[in-house]
Amino acid sequence: MRDEDHLTETTERGAFALARCSCGWAGPARRARAKARADAASHPGNAAARDASGPAA
Repeated sequence: MRDEDHLTETTERGAFALARCSCGWAGPARRARAKARADAASHPGNAAARDASGPAA
């Protein structure tokens, strides 16, 4: 992993999903998992978005 790479993932908190990054960034809480995944994918420096929330709904 390069220093400038950001590793993102989506997690769930109750009824909400959110994107988080290894740099400390966190996206807004979303009811739609797809929007949280899009937040993770669009985070600057994202190396590869990983979905840790399980199957998509």
